[in-house]
Amino acid sequence: MKTKSIASLLLTTALTLAAASLAHADDKVVKIGALSDQSGLYADLGGPGSTLAAQMAVEDSGLTGKGWKIDIIAGDHQNKPDIGVNIARQWFDVDKVDVIVDVPNSGVALAVSNIVKEKNGILLNSGAGTSDLTNSQCTPNTIHWTYDTYTLAHGTGSALTKNGGDSWFFLTADYAFGAALERDTTAAVQAAGGKVLGGVKAPLSTADFSSFLLQAQASKAKIIGLANAGADTTNSIKQAAEFGITSGGQKLAALLLFITDVHSLGLNTAQGLNFTETFYWDMNDGTRAFAKRFQERMKNHNMPTMVHAGVYASLSHYFKALEALGGNPHDGAKIVAKMKEIPTDDALFGKGSIQPNGRTIHPAYLFEVKKPSESKGPWDYYKLVSTIPADEAFTPLDKSTCPLLKK
Repeated sequence: MKTKSIASLLLTTALTLAAASLAHADDKVVKIGALSDQSGLYADLGGPGSTLAAQMAVEDSGLTGKGWKIDIIAGDHQNKPDIGVNIARQWFDVDKVDVIVDVPNSGVALAVSNIVKEKNGILLNSGAGTSDLTNSQCTPNTIHWTYDTYTLAHGTGSALTKNGGDSWFFLTADYAFGAALERDTTAAVQAAGGKVLGGVKAPLSTADFSSFLLQAQASKAKIIGLANAGADTTNSIKQAAEFGITSGGQKLAALLLFITDVHSLGLNTAQGLNFTETFYWDMNDGTRAFAKRFQERMKNHNMPTMVHAGVYASLSHYFKALEALGGNPHDGAKIVAKMKEIPTDDALFGKGSIQPNGRTIHPAYLFEVKKPSESKGPWDYYKLVSTIPADEAFTPLDKSTCPLLKK
């Protein structure tokens, strides 16, 4: 009996040590899900480029050389909230994903944010624009990097209104992002002394904008605000040129424009467009070094968009928080809280911080697309008009409707 007891005790001890060893190993195992539009109208601004940016962040973190195991998987939400939600559930329940990045399309991002909170994961959003992610629908598990509709509205909207574009008509993508962008830009235009004459909503992935553009043209508004993104933006700009809208004296405001959009349009069509971004590849030595490495590894050799930069920077900051905590990457709310404690500092966005509502604060920039004669080479598309300080580029905390601020 005594021999059996000793044997049993040794077996129990061995199993306990084995379990502890596995638990310790699991403390440094991370899985990242890059959830994006992989083949639709937002594929160039996010898509495969976001997966690459995530991989670059892993490599540059140095964590794999310190015993961490970090894997990345990619998913295509097809710009449909139900598909995005199903992928997110599968990732958390089966694939044991810890953090989801990118998620262009505000409808998908808002839906996925709720799943992330339920599963106590992390959402590092850089693709979706709605400011509601850190306002009325904020959660302790979501951080919104890169830009949002408040930034775009108070950058482009305010500037154009103050420069004489005091009457607006909106052509708006008919989903959460478009609604938020029109709402926020309307507030900015009115605050700057302008007025909104009307607007029209177009379905996502619209091929023919002719009827919508004719309504905008008939409004006689000085500014036609394009509250859309990706291929919808480029198609509406191309068709506006065909209708002679800009040559007739009205100005287009591309409220959300990416460098891949400008590349697709070409400088002859895009020249003179004003827009707001938080990242440009040719800003400084740090952005140029990142962009060169990114472009070399992209199959289509595109330069990185601000969404790709946001994926890289947000994950880089996430890895700093993991190291500071010493492991255990599976308590999302705890890691997000640590991320908020640490000041942000990277080569792509500079120094900043993360507000209690999950909004990352950094400077934004008002750009204008160069004329063909001003461009000095491939991808030399932007000229800087003005810099928007970090404390002015995003919703002030005293105006945020995030429930977390009440605690």
